Order: sequence, then C-alpha cells, then structure tokens
Amino acid sequence: MKKLALLFALTVATFQLSAAEAGWMTDFPKAQEKAKAEKKLVFIDFTGSDWCPPCKNLHKSVLVAPEFTTFAKDNLVLVELDFPNKKPQTAELKAANQKLAQRFKVEGYPTVIVLDADGKELFREVGYNGTPAKAYVAKLAKLKK
Repeated sequence: MKKLALLFALTVATFQLSAAEAGWMTDFPKAQEKAKAEKKLVFIDFTGSDWCPPCKNLHKSVLVAPEFTTFAKDNLVLVELDFPNKKPQTAELKAANQKLAQRFKVEGYPTVIVLDADGKELFREVGYNGTPAKAYVAKLAKLKK
C-alpha cells in the first residue's frame, strides 16, 4: 500500500512539474502581470482535464505539440483553469477558477480565451473540433498583428 501511495505521489508530482516546465500558470492575476511586462497575449484554457474528452484531445493534439509550445514560448502567457472531477485542488484554486469561469461566462469545456495584455478579449473558442496544431497556431498568430 505504501508503494502504491508513493507511486501516486510521484505521478502527481511529475505531472505538476511537467506543466510548470511547459510554462502553464494557474494564477490569473500573475499571468496578466507577466503578459503586460513581456508584451504577450494571455492564453486561457478552461478545461476539465480528468473527465472531458474534447479537453483531453485539445491537450494531446495541440497544447503539447511542438508547433504550439514553440509559438507559446515567444508569444503567450499560458493559463490553465482546471475543473476536474477527481484530481485534487485546493479550495482557493477551485474558488478562483469558478470566479473566472463566471467572469468570462464559460458555458462549456474546453473554452479557450485569448486576451491582450490589457485584458481585452481577442479570441474565444468553445469545444475542440480536431484542428491540427499547425492550423491552431496559425489562428493564434493572426491575433499578434
């Protein structure tokens, strides 16, 4: 049983580390500050990471693809606002995510919203229709102009 608990803890830690290494933030106000300082767009992913099939497909097909991660590194501040069924979250994070979902009037998952550094909404997409990473990045690149 102890080995199983240790394995679970290592799996969770690895996932959190890989998300952090990829540059994903969960603190929206800090992400806005960073976007302003670095003159980048804010890319918000409202997701149900452990229960939503379209969310999982978006993640697998786009958000971890080299085309997206390369583009994001230079142009985006990445924010993941997760609404899991089973994955543990702090009460503070749950409350903050819920407040932002209400603020941005999120009605389905995944919802991707892109804001400029001043908080103006430039792009919104609800659901994931299978757009390949290269085409997804091309849509985002047009927002930078």
